[in-house]
Amino acid sequence: MSRAKSTRDAAAPRGAGQTSSRRGASGGEGGGRREEVIERAAALFDEGGYYATSMEDIAEAVGVRKPTLYHYFGSKDEILFWIHEEFIDLLISRQDRRIGTGMTPEQLVLEIMGDILELMETHRGHVRVFFEHHRELPEDEHAAIAAKRAQYESAVADVIRRGIDDGAFRDVDVKLATLALFGICNWSYQWYRSNGPLRPREIAYKFWDMFLNGVAARDT
Repeated sequence: MSRAKSTRDAAAPRGAGQTSSRRGASGGEGGGRREEVIERAAALFDEGGYYATSMEDIAEAVGVRKPTLYHYFGSKDEILFWIHEEFIDLLISRQDRRIGTGMTPEQLVLEIMGDILELMETHRGHVRVFFEHHRELPEDEHAAIAAKRAQYESAVADVIRRGIDDGAFRDVDVKLATLALFGICNWSYQWYRSNGPLRPREIAYKFWDMFLNGVAARDT
């Protein structure tokens, strides 16, 4: 599908009910249906791509008519935003819950890796959309998600910095170490298969060991 066709499809038809792109995805009446739309749309974007998926395709997957879909979301762009919002909020909330738990920096790194890798299985469509389609977000929504991405990156960097301060990690470049952690995990959705030999948590353990200890043989 061409970009022009996708853009036309993204806008609601005249008279369709518009919803604010910043309204809570599960708030208010119809929250359960909105969640279903987000989930089905994420799966369709994963399977066929964002541009190739129309509002009509999403409506059919949810089991509603296209005008009914516009009652819940005013455009495809709005659905795209909420997929991003749900994904980054999951990562941020999981990390926030660990603050003050007494976990060591090493344990926190493992849990961060586990979060990203486990979401490949529970939110596969969200993962692909988050990493491949953030540039398609409208300007305001892009800025909002970029701010949350920066917030999460800062939280992970704080873990690396704490590990250095505590003597658990070598005195490395915090920014590069943070990006290296993300680089190890973020691309995994390209090759991970749920029927493969390793579960996401098992992959997290192996990545964690390589991230902290490297792959060079050491004298024992």
